[in-house]
Amino acid sequence: MSKQLSGVLTALTTPFDADELIDTDKLKLVVDRSIKAGVDGVVAAGSTGEVGALSSDERLRLVDTVIEHTDGRVPVIAQTGATTTAEAIRLSRAAEKSGADVLMLITPFYEPLSTEETVAYIKDVASAVELPVMLYNIPAVTGVNLDPSTVRSLAEEVDNIRYIKDSSANWEQALQLIHHHSDVIGTFIGWDSYIYSALVEGAAGVMAGAANVVPDEIVAVNRLIAEGDLHGALAKWKNLYPVIDAMISVPFISAVKAGLALQGEPVGAPRRPTAELPAEQVEKIGQALKTLAGRTG
Repeated sequence: MSKQLSGVLTALTTPFDADELIDTDKLKLVVDRSIKAGVDGVVAAGSTGEVGALSSDERLRLVDTVIEHTDGRVPVIAQTGATTTAEAIRLSRAAEKSGADVLMLITPFYEPLSTEETVAYIKDVASAVELPVMLYNIPAVTGVNLDPSTVRSLAEEVDNIRYIKDSSANWEQALQLIHHHSDVIGTFIGWDSYIYSALVEGAAGVMAGAANVVPDEIVAVNRLIAEGDLHGALAKWKNLYPVIDAMISVPFISAVKAGLALQGEPVGAPRRPTAELPAEQVEKIGQALKTLAGRTG
């Protein structure tokens, strides 16, 4: 990767066929949909991609497929965190060998660790590879919050820790990362309802599952902000926000897949036991998409 990562990153959904196997043909279409819209990178095997429901071998194949199909058109961020240090190192080295541009590292989940244990895990995994590493802070899943001072210490101590995806939904923490620590680490906000606010405040970028569904609109907001047209960006965001709100107000993995189906790009159901959305929730997202199309068409 020749330049600093920034802008809009799509947290890719993982398409499944009727047998709940990864549908690689549809995965390639999802990748192309984002790249055609002008996103600045794609993320494989993240939370929106149902990583918790994938086997280790599936994760390896998923990352390989995305890297091969993207073919250098945009950076590929591979999420390689795991519940053990050894597995995270294995996945990280495999993604590095396959040609990933950045590794995103969720901290171990299921059994909450202490901050000291979490920091040791991060240092061990990041030190095992040469690629830039993006920390992935999602305390609702891991039970551990990477606070801004801890993040700064890690970035200062480990050379290849360059970014953080903050999905804490803690806006004050996000602002602290953006305004107090951007000299050592680039902050990507991973809570879709904060897209406009994060970009205006000066975040390095956003990582959005909604970019599977409405990539053109999110990219347009980012470009206008980058050009200094905050008024124009806000107008587009006001049109877009009801879609984001409708999606984030329900189970998000299912909402992304429902949104794609409503856009004529079905990617299958979530892998069980995650269920598809009930009809009334799909209708709410559909209505928001129709209203958006009417305002931007």
